[in-house]
Amino acid sequence: MGFSRLAIAVATLIGALSCANAQPVKTRIAYVPVVGAAPIFVLDGAGWGREAGLDLSLIKFESGPPAINALASGTIDALAIGLAPVAVARAKGLDVRVVSAMSNGGSAFVATPKLMEALDVTGGDPARGFAAFRQRNARPAKLATVPPGGVPNVALNHWLFRLNNVSRDDVQIIAMGIDAIQQAVLSGAVDGATVLEPALTIVLGRDARLKTIVTASQMFENIPGVVLAVSGAYSSGHPEAVDALVRLVDRASAFIVNNPDAAADFVQPVLGGGLVEKAVIARALSSSAVSFVTDPRVIEEPTRRMLAYQVEIGDFAMAPPTNGLIDPSVFERVLGR
Repeated sequence: MGFSRLAIAVATLIGALSCANAQPVKTRIAYVPVVGAAPIFVLDGAGWGREAGLDLSLIKFESGPPAINALASGTIDALAIGLAPVAVARAKGLDVRVVSAMSNGGSAFVATPKLMEALDVTGGDPARGFAAFRQRNARPAKLATVPPGGVPNVALNHWLFRLNNVSRDDVQIIAMGIDAIQQAVLSGAVDGATVLEPALTIVLGRDARLKTIVTASQMFENIPGVVLAVSGAYSSGHPEAVDALVRLVDRASAFIVNNPDAAADFVQPVLGGGLVEKAVIARALSSSAVSFVTDPRVIEEPTRRMLAYQVEIGDFAMAPPTNGLIDPSVFERVLGR
């Protein structure tokens, strides 16, 4: 064997040994327990993360702000949460950016029989329907949603007051956590609610009298749901890991759309908690309330509209800047589209 061939063979062997001995990249991802974050559960459960050299740890948070605090403290590397908290965190100086979308929408407005009756007798006109409800019941309709800043809260306000000119005297919006909303709807403590998947599929299955009126994307066109965001430190320290995450989120999203029953095997242990059947999770993955979208360019314009509207409803004094918030460069380079 000539010297050049020997050198090439040695270099190849060294490279192979280096890859074999490479340590997986520790990657701590904060998530909120909703179907919109399902691609993360699939890529982890299917073992794709390990195959790509990622040592994944998924950490549950009930809402975005605590997850942001964890990122700021350095105990989290990436986020699978709603976009608004990421925008606020970046506006406050936290080095974080969105590298992939994951889902749009994610919730729907559900009405109880009493509210449905009022909406039906007025031909489905929300303004007249809520007015009729108040007249019949001598009180405004009680509507549950997540706290201000959350996507379902923004969508509900937009649908009620911007699209349908509902009188604020005719509704009482009550903020509560995701699990509390589910219980409030099933117990009849509220008259309507924006319910996130998979809780939406669960409540509709448990009480056939509950009806879906409108989805979040119909309440606010193409409203962003869950996104994948990474810290600056993680991105600069492990660019190949960010590439892998973006690639795998796209792969997992396609898998969910094409094989919801199979995807439910990986999502059910996370969201079902052993209490929700796999078939229910599969239906939630196919729900019209959520669409799995990974191209971050698709959510840029809706993000600007959403943040601007949040100023109107008092979530922010001024809209967080969007410059640099969404970085499509990894998606474009890794996926070539």
